[in-house]
Amino acid sequence: MTELPTSLTTALAAGEKAVTIDAAMIPKVIDMAGDFAINLSIALIILVVTVFASRWASGATRRALGRMRGIGKDPTVLSFAAQVVRVVVLVVGLIAVLQRLGVQTTSIIAVLGAASLAVGLALQGTLSNVAAGVMLLVLRPYRVGEVIDLNGVAGTVQRLDLFTTTLSNANNHKITVPNSKVLSDVIINLTGQKTRRIEINFTVGYGVDLNQARAVLAHVAETHDKVLADPTPWTGVTGLLDSAVQITLHAWVKAEDWWQTQADLMQGGKEALDAAGIEIPFPHQVDAPYTGGRPQAAPEPPPAAPKAGER
Repeated sequence: MTELPTSLTTALAAGEKAVTIDAAMIPKVIDMAGDFAINLSIALIILVVTVFASRWASGATRRALGRMRGIGKDPTVLSFAAQVVRVVVLVVGLIAVLQRLGVQTTSIIAVLGAASLAVGLALQGTLSNVAAGVMLLVLRPYRVGEVIDLNGVAGTVQRLDLFTTTLSNANNHKITVPNSKVLSDVIINLTGQKTRRIEINFTVGYGVDLNQARAVLAHVAETHDKVLADPTPWTGVTGLLDSAVQITLHAWVKAEDWWQTQADLMQGGKEALDAAGIEIPFPHQVDAPYTGGRPQAAPEPPPAAPKAGER
């Protein structure tokens, strides 16, 4: 029998060895794919459970805090605490998902620790918003439902979240302001006090009896059912303008009555001054014709026609 060349024998032996190795690897690959499929399915189940658990924990926190005295009726604290609990549950669930998929969370934490400086710089704005949100919750410059003014932007507070404060203005526009910007700006809480003062400036002519004008305006405020008797409404001369005397009216009302009462007093004051025959002047313009850059005197009116019997 003819013997095969040495090179062909070597090739056949190598092929038989490769086939043997591949045959042994196929069951291992199948086992690994099966394990990965099982782990992926369990990870998806954990993720779904985490989402529902975060919502349940958020609602449970809101209900538990709602039974506590002092903060049970404060929607600001309830909303903020519920969101914090929800985020914590989500983070724990995501860590469990990564562990189930074989990712070593300790290695991830070590890498994040080594890159803490870069992460801190990248998330500087976000972290500052979270810190500002915590400070706003502690300092309590405003609560949900109050009307505030942030650097000229006024609106009713709808929510205080981890990162932002949500407002709604008079036109029902949704305004979102980062917490860090809120904390760094001047916050004017328009409804933070139980009462507010209305200030309206009226103008009357120089020939008017000022005491009478003040009495008329004071009577309008005193007879309004929303104006508080204490402090007493006040009127006074607060300016001598070019063509008018300025009289200011001060009246105190409850914070929730401020807008409508101010409009009522402004309209009532105007109508009362008109009814009393008190002049409310307005700016006048004088026509002074000129030619060649030199103003000319206004033309004299023509002489009146002689009356009957006159020459």
